[in-house]
Amino acid sequence: MIAKLRGLLDETGTDWAIVDVQGVGYLVHCSAKTLSALGEKGEACTVYTDLQVSENDMRLLGFADSAERDWFRLLTQVQGVGSKVGLAILSALSTGELRDACAGGDAAMVARAQGVGPKLAGRIVNELKDKAGALPGGGMAGVAIGAISQAGSSSADAVSALENLGFKPAVAAQAVARAQSELGEDASESDLIRVALKRAAG
Repeated sequence: MIAKLRGLLDETGTDWAIVDVQGVGYLVHCSAKTLSALGEKGEACTVYTDLQVSENDMRLLGFADSAERDWFRLLTQVQGVGSKVGLAILSALSTGELRDACAGGDAAMVARAQGVGPKLAGRIVNELKDKAGALPGGGMAGVAIGAISQAGSSSADAVSALENLGFKPAVAAQAVARAQSELGEDASESDLIRVALKRAAG
C-alpha cells in the first residue's frame, strides 16, 4: 500500500491535488486543510496517504500529517461515513477540534461539516468518544484534567458537581476547563458550573 508521497505539487482542485513523484503524477483526494498546507504549485510537499479500493473504484486519499490520516481511518469505520464525508469533517474541523468534540460529546460541532446531519454526528461522537483520547489532536481533552488539578478549588468543586450530575470525569473536567478559559481564573464556582453544564451538554 502507498503510505506516503514526497514530490512536487503539480496541480490542485477543490478537493484534490496531483503530486509529481519523479515524473509520475499521483492524484490524491484531500481535505481543505490539507490542500492549504501543501503550499504553492511547484513546491516540494509530503502527503501521507490511504489507499481505498472498492469493486469499481480505487482512490488515494491524502493528508498533511499522520494524525489527520489516523482520524480519517477512524471516522470511516463509523457506519454512514465514507471517504467524502470523512474529508468533509476534516475540512470543517482540525484534529484537535474533532478530538475535543468526540471526547466532550459535542455532536453539534461535528454537524458543522457539510453533509453531516445531527443523527450521523451523534453516531460519530458516541462511537468515537472512548477512542478520542488515544489519538493525537492537540486539543483540550488531553490536558483538561491536569489544568483543573492546578486551578483553584472552585474549579475542582465544579468538576465534582458535574460528576455528581452523571457526567464522566473527563467530560466534566474538559467542560470546566472550557468554562474557566471563557470566564477567567477568578470565576466563581456557580458561574463555572452554569457555563460548564452548557458545554458538557453540547
